[in-house]
Amino acid sequence: MKSDNRPLSPHLQIYRWQWTMAYSILHRITGVALGVGTLLFTCWLLALADGPDSFAAIQGFIGSFIGRLLLFGWTFALFYHLANGIRHLGWDMGFGFDLKTAGITGHGAVVAATALTILCWVVGYAAL
Repeated sequence: MKSDNRPLSPHLQIYRWQWTMAYSILHRITGVALGVGTLLFTCWLLALADGPDSFAAIQGFIGSFIGRLLLFGWTFALFYHLANGIRHLGWDMGFGFDLKTAGITGHGAVVAATALTILCWVVGYAAL
């Protein structure tokens, strides 16, 4: 039975772009990035268990510019996912649903993630 009068689900082209939409998409992207980064971390651990040759190969990649860029991105993903998860906990308790507060807390999650990422890398390099 086909009906031409059925309502269509809204598509992205219908919605007006908002910060809260961008932060929701970023939260999903960082979740995927954490999964992929965990695979890289697992490869590093397996290489460590396999022996010095395997470990030197993976350590060489991680120590390269691209490897460090991936680690930096993974660190940002970790801190953004954490900050946005705390924001969602507030929502679960019924706080921050109005558009202004949602925008402010979204911006705050990005700022917190950026600051924590930079702080983590500064402390990490200072410990060398």
